[in-house]
Amino acid sequence: MSTDTQRYQINLRDELDGAALYAGLARAENDPVRKDLFLQLSQAEAAHAQLWHDKLVAAGVTPGRFTPSFRTRVLVRLARRFGPRFVLPALTVSEFSDRDKYAGQADAAALSSEERSHAAVLAAAGGKHGGLAGADISQSERWHRRGSGNELRASVLGANDGLVSNLCLVMGVAGAGAPVQTILLTGLAGLVAGAVSMALGEWLSVTNSREFARTQIAREQQEIEETPEAERKELALIFQAKGLPREDAQRVASELMRDKTTALETLAREELGIDPAEMGGNPWSAAGFSFVLFAVGALFPVLPFFFAGGAAGMAWSAGLSVVALGAIGLATSLFSGRGALYSVVRQIVIGAAAAAVTYGTGAVIGVSIT
Repeated sequence: MSTDTQRYQINLRDELDGAALYAGLARAENDPVRKDLFLQLSQAEAAHAQLWHDKLVAAGVTPGRFTPSFRTRVLVRLARRFGPRFVLPALTVSEFSDRDKYAGQADAAALSSEERSHAAVLAAAGGKHGGLAGADISQSERWHRRGSGNELRASVLGANDGLVSNLCLVMGVAGAGAPVQTILLTGLAGLVAGAVSMALGEWLSVTNSREFARTQIAREQQEIEETPEAERKELALIFQAKGLPREDAQRVASELMRDKTTALETLAREELGIDPAEMGGNPWSAAGFSFVLFAVGALFPVLPFFFAGGAAGMAWSAGLSVVALGAIGLATSLFSGRGALYSVVRQIVIGAAAAAVTYGTGAVIGVSIT
């Protein structure tokens, strides 16, 4: 059996599995709009399966009898028992991971766009009150996690990284019995090295995300030019997943597709989870932000050693770090939903435990070296 034939069989089983799964969700769905949505997805998967079936027949292979996979049967039973929403999160993750499965198959170019759209459709269908907003869908993409509502979280975590890592570094060196000049030099070196590393990592992360976003948008623009009808269907499915009746979803999608620029922006947000206006943010500002936040956090454990040494310096360093840890814990309670006291105590305990471990390690190493 040739490699192509094996690939046809794998693709056929995958698409038949998908068709059976969506058909099962449709049977378990009571809402007529969502039931119709799942039926359309099932029909799309069945059409994909027919393509691979025909290729197998043309290659002289008769496809065997199909039996849904164990995973599909379990998911359908769960949907019948608890409702389709119970299994949609797992399906959405699976669709996102498989949405580029045809990217390297030249004879499946026509299917690739539809497969990618299924992930966005499921994400929309899995939201509250019938769907998610485009911004909510975009949270599944790495480059949107720094969006407007997350600056506080990023600030707190950046400062926490600098504080805890440098506190551990300083305590480890102090535990080894190093003189105050060595502790101070080590702490400052850790501050600069950590801040530069964080800034570089953030710059690379945002830059790579922007480049990937540009590639995705360029591909979507090409698909709008080459297969506008398929893109219109994708938009209609996404809008229907958000709760619009089928006719209204198709009408809105048709109106949007009349302007290719508007269509591209809409598809980028709804299908790809990319905001064309932001493209993941500015890598230079992100790098500078990370550098400053890490440095500010890392400065607290070092600052006392400018003025004191020995036990007094370590006491002041530990005390100032505890205060800073408490402030960070208080800030985390703003976005974690936990009580302020719980967050403060947890942050202090974890930071103190990490510092104690490195201090003890430094003491053991210092004794063994001397």
